Amino acid sequence: MKPKFTFLILASALMLASCSDQPFPLAYGYFRIDVPEAGYQTYTSELPYVFELSDYATVIPASPNEPYWVNIEYPEWNATIHCSYKKIDAQNLAATIEDTRTLVYKHTIRADAIAEEYFENPEHHVYGILYEIAGNAASSAQFFVTDSIHNFVRGSLYFNNLPNADSIAPVNTFITNDIRQIMETLTWK
Repeated sequence: MKPKFTFLILASALMLASCSDQPFPLAYGYFRIDVPEAGYQTYTSELPYVFELSDYATVIPASPNEPYWVNIEYPEWNATIHCSYKKIDAQNLAATIEDTRTLVYKHTIRADAIAEEYFENPEHHVYGILYEIAGNAASSAQFFVTDSIHNFVRGSLYFNNLPNADSIAPVNTFITNDIRQIMETLTWK
């Protein structure tokens, strides 16, 4: 009778131990990214414009064929703002702005939303739009600035990895604020 009693106690203990909550998969987690405090320096070069550049970015020529095209690189976060410059006149301004808008809205396939933030600085003849692209689109921010007469600068932010808006959110916000700083401080030579 003792072996039966021992078996019943053991079976009861196993049944009580197995009556816990069902396991469930945990959500994915991302490494915490702490961004530093923003700091800026005036960037002057042979470009036909001057702006304030982040302390965490470097400017590299983008193309030997286009002397005023530059990449603003953030090596710590593997991100680049690709900037192009174009001479315009009053006749092709509307077409150039529409080309920029078309390039931005090609991201609607993967974007959750696209917000347009208008910018103008009449004192320095700088006008533009910042496009913030939400979701897992290839580019998370694009912009243009122009004086509406002679100069047009277009830029787009790309991270050099697969887009995942959740994992890069703090860095994306940091660099988008840098883009705002570029737009707000840009002056034409």
